[in-house]
Amino acid sequence: MFKGMKRIALALALTLCAPASWAAEKLSLNEISRYLNGITTATTSFTQINDDGSLSTGKLYIHRPGRMRFEYDGKAGGTVIAGAGAVVIKDPKSNQPPETYPLKRTPLSIILARQVNLGRANMVVGHGFDGTSTVVRAQDPENPEHGSIELMFTSNPVELRKWVLHDSSGSQTTVVLGPLETGQKLPSRLFSTSP
Repeated sequence: MFKGMKRIALALALTLCAPASWAAEKLSLNEISRYLNGITTATTSFTQINDDGSLSTGKLYIHRPGRMRFEYDGKAGGTVIAGAGAVVIKDPKSNQPPETYPLKRTPLSIILARQVNLGRANMVVGHGFDGTSTVVRAQDPENPEHGSIELMFTSNPVELRKWVLHDSSGSQTTVVLGPLETGQKLPSRLFSTSP
């Protein structure tokens, strides 16, 4: 009886000391680049935490390369569309025409690029692991003044769960993603930037 208990205790101790195969590990920049390059289309729900602490929710559509659409909930929700090299912000609560910015001047251009290569010199300015997720902070190495994007990934399987946009004025916007549904056909009208 005592021998059997000792064997069980020893087995349990070895199990607890051995590195768990299911435990999350820090993802390499190559793994993350490969994952992002493997996404052609994706949809998910999102929660956005604005710089002033206010919350917005909605649906996100991604069509790589170069296209993304945020559809905010509510009658006066508005949209933010990246397409044709531009980002267009349509706010129905405003009496102003839509605001337009070049996509390459926003950190979103990093994940919407035709070929994501986080190993490029001076692109990644932070690469860490918080115990559950890999966090990468990236910027356009040629235009760091355009801000940066902090991306959070889980592993097993690799999935983008959150990003934080740090813009040139110092403000930040956090977008928390639901599970990504990938591979569906998305109509091109979703990404039209025309009025």
